[in-house]
Amino acid sequence: MQKALGSRVHLDDATNKYAVEFNSYVSDLMELDEVKSLDNYEQHFRTSRLQHSINVAYYSYRIGNVIGANPRSSARAGMLHDLFHYDWHTDETPEPHAFYHPKVALENAKSLVDLSAHEEDAILKHMWPLYWGIPKYKESIAVTLADKYCAAMEVCYQWGTFFANKVQNIFAFNGSN
Repeated sequence: MQKALGSRVHLDDATNKYAVEFNSYVSDLMELDEVKSLDNYEQHFRTSRLQHSINVAYYSYRIGNVIGANPRSSARAGMLHDLFHYDWHTDETPEPHAFYHPKVALENAKSLVDLSAHEEDAILKHMWPLYWGIPKYKESIAVTLADKYCAAMEVCYQWGTFFANKVQNIFAFNGSN
């Protein structure tokens, strides 16, 4: 499994207690074709939806531990919170993406695995404050916070890399001077 962006923990490290516990919660989800296929969609500026989901799942798990949420439910809801298979940048949806995709993700997740009420609420309300309804459970708060953190980190990391490369190219010696 990959590493969560910004984390020092390698998620395939069998000697790391966080990696081992996290994997015990989400490894079955990572084997599902519907989850694997998220790698085919861009989520935030060159970050795949699968990588974004791994990031959110890992940070939801860690935040859940800190705030007293169920870390398993937090991680699983984080892994499934964006389980939709369309390009939100270009595809038309019946309502704005921020309101539409949580419902689609929840229905898709429910068709694959049994979800607790806490996991359902976390998936459905992860777009708060844009989505109707305040997160009801600690797991919902963990996923909502992790999603905002990861989205900001993914965009800033990618923009930083993009602009750093542009600046480097501007000042690179091209041999013609």
